[in-house]
Amino acid sequence: MSYSNTGHEVLIVVFQVRHFPAASDTPRSGPELGVLLWQRALDPQSGTWSLPGGRLRDDEDLTSSARRQLAEKVDVREVAHLEQLSVFSAPDRVPDARTIASTYLGLVPITSDPQLPEDTAWHPVADLPEMSFDHGVMVANAHARLAAKLRTPTSPTGSPRPNSRCRRCATSMAPRSGTRSMRPTSNGCSPAGTSSPGPAPPHPRARAADDHPRCIDSPTRACGLPTSSRHCVHR
Repeated sequence: MSYSNTGHEVLIVVFQVRHFPAASDTPRSGPELGVLLWQRALDPQSGTWSLPGGRLRDDEDLTSSARRQLAEKVDVREVAHLEQLSVFSAPDRVPDARTIASTYLGLVPITSDPQLPEDTAWHPVADLPEMSFDHGVMVANAHARLAAKLRTPTSPTGSPRPNSRCRRCATSMAPRSGTRSMRPTSNGCSPAGTSSPGPAPPHPRARAADDHPRCIDSPTRACGLPTSSRHCVHR
């Protein structure tokens, strides 16, 4: 089958940390990661839930299209982070005319409260409703990307750092597989098992995590996402 009229759409997986009301069968103990969805009123797949987005215009690039459609269709105008993810190009991913989808990950600050249309709502990522087409896969991909970003600290230049920290700066240095654990010495940190004269002096840059000038939260802290630890990025 030939496709002479292939379309291109932009879909955005928008996450925000929110408090959701407890359901009778799903007790909730605190804030959760939510995703923004709208419910389809017409076929195909009427009643299922879709990601916000739409057709790419001839005069706009992908990122401009994503921001425009978030503002126009679901009133999301404050986005702390917007990142292009995968392209979905299976010929039969949607019925009728072939449509290629470029997906984005968007993070909304926890303080933002957009005025959503009646057919649009936040849903817990852990408890998604019936999703349209391949949109459930898109949410899973974006969630995995977000989890990877939170696990991998970056240096000031943007390059990944090992996911470990000096215990004198923040918490304990977790040894990697095949490596020895670390302990502080007068020159910084050295592998455990090496000798050092007497008690180790304070780490030259050691401070409480809250006071360390270069110990920062995950790079996505600006959007209000909770983190369980801090990453030391001092050099």
